[in-house]
Amino acid sequence: MTALIETDEQTALRTSVAALGKRYGRDYFAQVVADGTHTDALWEEAAKLGYLGVNLPEAYGGGGSGIAELSIVLEELGAAGCPLLMLVVSPAICGTVIARFGTQEQKRTWLPGLADGTRKMAFGITEPDAGSNSHRITTTARRDPATGEWLLTGRKVFISGVDIADATLIVGRTQDARTGKLKPCLFIVPRDAPGFSRNPIDMEIDAPEKQFELVLDEVRLPADALVGEEDAGLLQLFAGLNPERIMTAAFALGMARYAIGRALEYARTRQVWKEAIGAHQAIAHPLAQAHIEVECARLMTQKAARLYDAGDDVGAGEAANMAKYAAGEACVRAVDQSVHTLGGNGLTREYGLAALITASRVARIAPVSREMILNYVSHQTLGLPKSY
Repeated sequence: MTALIETDEQTALRTSVAALGKRYGRDYFAQVVADGTHTDALWEEAAKLGYLGVNLPEAYGGGGSGIAELSIVLEELGAAGCPLLMLVVSPAICGTVIARFGTQEQKRTWLPGLADGTRKMAFGITEPDAGSNSHRITTTARRDPATGEWLLTGRKVFISGVDIADATLIVGRTQDARTGKLKPCLFIVPRDAPGFSRNPIDMEIDAPEKQFELVLDEVRLPADALVGEEDAGLLQLFAGLNPERIMTAAFALGMARYAIGRALEYARTRQVWKEAIGAHQAIAHPLAQAHIEVECARLMTQKAARLYDAGDDVGAGEAANMAKYAAGEACVRAVDQSVHTLGGNGLTREYGLAALITASRVARIAPVSREMILNYVSHQTLGLPKSY
């Protein structure tokens, strides 16, 4: 089915990444989680094969392709049971923003390492009191008039992989000299910057990537820590947020496909009466429905990626939100039905589905809730008035 809407190169990439994922699989992922370590072996092999930087410019060691290709990598690894969450953050968000808006020095410093996997970046936007309202971000940056350096102060929560990232791309706000209003800006904050601290958040999610609360206490940054133009504001921010939504959709699709695959294996072999339970429509139909929903969500994800890679930021914004919504909903229902298909076995560690009950909710909640996506569609697409 994918051959109808993907290029031969994309189909070949999907096949190759699926083979890599199969060599590692869910057992590898589960062992990494149990050991409290990271998916370094898979990350390094994916880097050697050119998968991590497939969306980044060739001039800096990347593959020269786009978010469409990177989303294929994440989806196929997820379908094999070993997703790499940092693909969403490091090459998709941070790499894209730096590639599009960074200075030449920032590109030379960061893109080669992001492409070959030797460097990672985290992304910090969410705040305790702002939630999904980016206009309430209180992390502020002000210039030191004496040196031209930036002073960054604020807090962030639910920031992934800060402990393994060389730096974090922080969304802050600066004051517009003309209007006095605060406008969003992005800053590269090194992991060891004085005043930059992190505290782990105790999560009930089985994942190698940990979540952190960040505190920025008068973090002093050089003038060139600012990414892009100070006046670009939302344009630069959404250059990262649209790929984030597309990649979250791919993450959800991979998880859903893995869950359905496990359920199908069980439904084909589990016998209670005369035939396998998959012969009964009460088992077969819900799984067929889950598969249909996943395929529909994948089509929207591919549309969003294609629009983004074509440079249509407005069209990609709408499609990326829809893709993230559709994939998140499909993922939750697929996991739920898969667990239900296995009955009690669906809650055992042996089959590896129970942990996905919690993990699948992430696709509904992050990086933006389904309710905020419905707000976006009702306002931006349907032209209905805001309630807030």
